[in-house]
Amino acid sequence: MSRRSTGLIATWAEIQRQQQRQQEAQHRARLQQQRESERQQRAAERAAARSQREQQAAYRQRREADAQRRTEELDARVEMLKGLLTAGCDAPGFSTAALARPEHVEPFAPGALADPIPMPDPGAYQPQQQGGWGFGAKRQAQEEARARFEYDWQAAQAAEAQRRHRLDAYWRQYQQWAEQQLAAIREHNAGIAGLVATLRRGDPDAVVEYFSAALYASEGWPEGFPRQVSASFDPGARQLVLNWELPGYGIVPEVSAVRYMPGADREKETRRPVSERRALYRDVLAQSMLLALRDLFAADRFGTLDSVALNGFVDDTDPATGRQTQTFLATVMVARTEFDKLNLAQVSAADCLVDGLRGRLSQSPDRRVAVRPGRVPAEVGRSVVSHGADQEPDLYEMDPIEFEELVAELFRAMGMQAVTTQRSGDGGVDVDALDPDPIRGGRIVVQAKRYRDTVPPTAVRDLYGTVQDVGANKGVLITTSAFGPGSHRFADGKPLTLVSGGELVDLLHRHGLGGRLGSTPQTQTQTQAQAQAGSGADGEPDEANVLGMSWSGSVELDVCALVCEGSRVVSEEHFVFYNNPSTPDGSVRMVPGSGPDKAAIRVAFDRLPGSADRLVLVAATDPEADPDADLSGFTDARIRLSDASGTEIDRLDVSDGRPRETALVLGSFRRRASGEWQFVIGGKGYPGGLADLIEEYGVEVS
Repeated sequence: MSRRSTGLIATWAEIQRQQQRQQEAQHRARLQQQRESERQQRAAERAAARSQREQQAAYRQRREADAQRRTEELDARVEMLKGLLTAGCDAPGFSTAALARPEHVEPFAPGALADPIPMPDPGAYQPQQQGGWGFGAKRQAQEEARARFEYDWQAAQAAEAQRRHRLDAYWRQYQQWAEQQLAAIREHNAGIAGLVATLRRGDPDAVVEYFSAALYASEGWPEGFPRQVSASFDPGARQLVLNWELPGYGIVPEVSAVRYMPGADREKETRRPVSERRALYRDVLAQSMLLALRDLFAADRFGTLDSVALNGFVDDTDPATGRQTQTFLATVMVARTEFDKLNLAQVSAADCLVDGLRGRLSQSPDRRVAVRPGRVPAEVGRSVVSHGADQEPDLYEMDPIEFEELVAELFRAMGMQAVTTQRSGDGGVDVDALDPDPIRGGRIVVQAKRYRDTVPPTAVRDLYGTVQDVGANKGVLITTSAFGPGSHRFADGKPLTLVSGGELVDLLHRHGLGGRLGSTPQTQTQTQAQAQAGSGADGEPDEANVLGMSWSGSVELDVCALVCEGSRVVSEEHFVFYNNPSTPDGSVRMVPGSGPDKAAIRVAFDRLPGSADRLVLVAATDPEADPDADLSGFTDARIRLSDASGTEIDRLDVSDGRPRETALVLGSFRRRASGEWQFVIGGKGYPGGLADLIEEYGVEVS
């Protein structure tokens, strides 16, 4: 073999060795990469397993915490029931002083109107080339600067004059409003003083109303307890006789504890022993009876009552008739002198009621085993006053959660989606509503406030902040009271709607819901507009009422009337306006205003259609007289109610108009069950004018 061949073979062998080394290195790299991948996969699997264990542990802890929370809530509920009488006795007794309202009104708050318009600074108008107003090479620049200054000065002076004019007008409006508020407060307080006088005389109706209110407004009764009472007063015996509703058996929790079972991933409820539940329920009934007696005697600050006959009942169903009935589970008749000797904080409730006061308490109240009641209200011989049943709910006294749910139900009745929010973390929202209308709809946040006094502007500002925070399309503030001018001024021009108590009641009734503002609604102006039936030979009613409308301001208005059944006009012919000045039967017709009245409507209430239960009065701007007019100039408005002879019977105040609204519901006369007509103030405005308003009452607008 030649030396050359030997060299080639050696070279080839070296190449093969290099290739083998490269293959081995690549193999080692692949093995290293595979081992690294397997290591990472094992690490990921361990992390996933650890995360799963942590999630399972967190889930278990959450479920165990939920079970523990439910158990604690059950324990707290039972402790509350056991201490019902003790806690109730710590609550202050009811008194007429609590009904009095302080003579305080919202202070004058003009907002930005209080800030003077800043005047322009002459120094800011000097040419940059040289200072002063001299005459030199830059005379033209100086003259132009002087002209700008004088123009801005005159504009600022005009703006300041306008501000002062608006501030003066707003101040006069505020003074008028404040005087009205103070007059209402003083009238209310005078009524309280009159109530005290009638109580001291022992007037049966006043006594029943006062002590029923004492039970209904007592702070000693927990949430969820019923407050239904029927009462009558025997002035000769100075005895108050009542039927008072007691809580049902369901008030005592059926479950005593809740435990989470991780193996089955469910909660296990431990039932409360039947004997324990029955004993606690019987004790709750006895405590309720004693607490009601305590509230009644504590409220008697005038020595009105010598004794009380109290019968406790639960609502039940008569198995023979299937109708609702009352089953009496406890009864007692006790003199005040005897009751005052008790130390309620130390007594055993059942023993005290049965042995100490010689009352009767059902041995098996859970099975509705009744006792024979003592003296009942119907036996007293006077009319019986009932509260809390078969009547519209008093919005003032509703539970806050029930009030919010009623507001949500109102929005649902108006065709929207609406739910109440949680009690905590709601961000200032009580009801969250969604209007499905594709143009004007969107999310609406609602705050519901059960106030008796005027809502402060701070509440309106807070609502506006909430609207901005949550990105809602609109905010609605609903109250059982009213809003002052400061609130309306702040809401002006913002996506806010303010609904006063009178407007809320009107909306509830128009959408098939119920609600009232106290036994004598303070936000409603009432009058009896009774007319004698009959007509003359010419078909005109012999007796009719004239509704004369007057207002301040130069705005031109059309005053109209709608004869309605509920929230719908009886027929389009029963919409009385300038093109239809009378209903077909002539019961409602437009007549010229006289004296201070700018417009008038003549109404024969007894000749209205039998199906009609309300007469709605509205005002709207005249677009032909002034297309740009709104109701901001509609102030100091009132309705003068006169009889057929022109003698004034009453004056009914109505709401002022607001900017950008061109139609307004002044109020409505409503037929009550007694046949009498009662006036309820309105206040709802419509930016779209009369067309939008009447469409809501079922009048088709072509």
